[in-house]
Amino acid sequence: MIRFEDVSVTYDGAAEPTVRAVDFEVPEGELVLLAGPSGVGKSTVLGAVGGLVPHFTGGTLSGRVTVAGRDTRTHKPRELADVVGTVGQDPLSHFVTDTVEDELAYGMESLGLAPDVMRRRVEETLDLLGLSGLRSRPIATLSGGQQQRVAIGSVLTPHPDVLVLDEPTSALDPAAAEEVLAVLQRLVHDLGTTVLMAEHRLERVIQYADQVVLLPAPGEAPLIGAPADVMAVSPVYPPVVGLGRLAGWSPLPLTIRDARRRAAGLRVRLADREIPDHTPPPSAPLPAPPALRPAVTSRLRRRGRRPETAAALAPYAAEVRSLAVRRDRVQALRHVDLTVSPGETVALMGRNGAGKSTLLSALVGLVEPSAGSVRAGDAVPHRTAPRDLVRRVGLVPQEPRDLLYADTVAAECAAADRDADATPGTCRALLTELLPGVTDDTHPRDLSEGQRLTLALSVVLTARPPLLLLDEPTRGLDYAAKARLAGILRALAAEGHAIVLATHDVELAAELAHRVVLLADGEVIADGPAADVVVASPSFAPQVAKVLAPRKWLTVAQVREALS
Repeated sequence: MIRFEDVSVTYDGAAEPTVRAVDFEVPEGELVLLAGPSGVGKSTVLGAVGGLVPHFTGGTLSGRVTVAGRDTRTHKPRELADVVGTVGQDPLSHFVTDTVEDELAYGMESLGLAPDVMRRRVEETLDLLGLSGLRSRPIATLSGGQQQRVAIGSVLTPHPDVLVLDEPTSALDPAAAEEVLAVLQRLVHDLGTTVLMAEHRLERVIQYADQVVLLPAPGEAPLIGAPADVMAVSPVYPPVVGLGRLAGWSPLPLTIRDARRRAAGLRVRLADREIPDHTPPPSAPLPAPPALRPAVTSRLRRRGRRPETAAALAPYAAEVRSLAVRRDRVQALRHVDLTVSPGETVALMGRNGAGKSTLLSALVGLVEPSAGSVRAGDAVPHRTAPRDLVRRVGLVPQEPRDLLYADTVAAECAAADRDADATPGTCRALLTELLPGVTDDTHPRDLSEGQRLTLALSVVLTARPPLLLLDEPTRGLDYAAKARLAGILRALAAEGHAIVLATHDVELAAELAHRVVLLADGEVIADGPAADVVVASPSFAPQVAKVLAPRKWLTVAQVREALS
């Protein structure tokens, strides 16, 4: 159904091809997973299937890509729209209408389908993706995960033969991700739909794949094969595979069920071992941050941020009491109580739309409480000027473009250094540590979603705010980048920074969080030590915890340390 024949893509102005000598086939009715580190060209490969590369992106494509017998060099995206449905990393870039139901119908209208067919398919898709309750909602009012499901639904309704998905579960909570993947599996098995999907969170998708195409470092040939065979040699792999490698299991398990069947001996070996603590207790408060220069204020205003005053340090880095927030007609938060101490890392978890991003927005002053109080240190965020607020709290949002406006990576980092009154090169050094290989002259819009997110994180960390807020910080990051991010955040916590992350990444929460706070329908339903909360939750438990239950092992690193 999809055939890549010695395909290389070189973008205008680039010295080297983004992808080189890609050669593989996706048979009809199979789900093929495209894996590899950030920046190796997965999005470029996906874009070539629908003709977006090179007709929309520019650059030079050598070799040949055919889809259902159509050569993408001679067929533009509109001539492939009836056979290929594409969902990129950023769902907002896909939407052309205002409401959920209209968006689901738009693609079929473009193809001229009959009204009765359109109506039936819209209803089917609303049910498939759990969107029935949102059918009349304005898309702008949806959470990031809800928008992702709408984007997927909008390409499902025309019933394409081929689905191309770039990180389809990156913004979804674990339960919603399972629903979407179950839908994709039904499409593949029951309707013969061909799916090519790139995904960094392999723990979610590897068991559904018929084949894995691993794109290694630039210049190396792709590795193609059955999931277990590729995972045995891949530099990127999910925790359950890492546990299998550590324990010497063969063949390697790809699912929790397979791993549990083989884990009896490992449980015996670990029975008398103490579980290492990878989250040391919170440290002492930071000293008061230095004053920042006036440039900070103008930069924050350009980002749409509001600010505050940094007085003497308060007992808590963040304190929320009886907080309620209404957004339009939706009660986003109600009766929320939360304290975060200096040096503490707190993971906010819960379903899409539970209120995690709204809580972060209240902490940084982007939304005003309708009841209750919010404090960041000694500051009331929504009543504080930007110059002062940036000295207390920094937010890395889900959409990194909200923070990025310069024409090159070098200019973005230089501006961050000036705004934070930091030593020149501080931001660039952070970026290099977190994401090596990005050149100074790269335009931020030419970075992948994960790379842009990393750049935005580096910009915010340059000011070293005592309270750091991150909204889905691992969206688009591979395992190596996540490990580097975890190392940086752990070091910041050790220095006294308080960190609050809203995340659906249960593995990150297991790795970093002192506490996990679960939200549902705008209310806190659980708040306690990470091991206690996540192990008790079928949805939010990490893979290692599920395999080695009932003991509270959370990560492969803990098991490795205990065995050594």
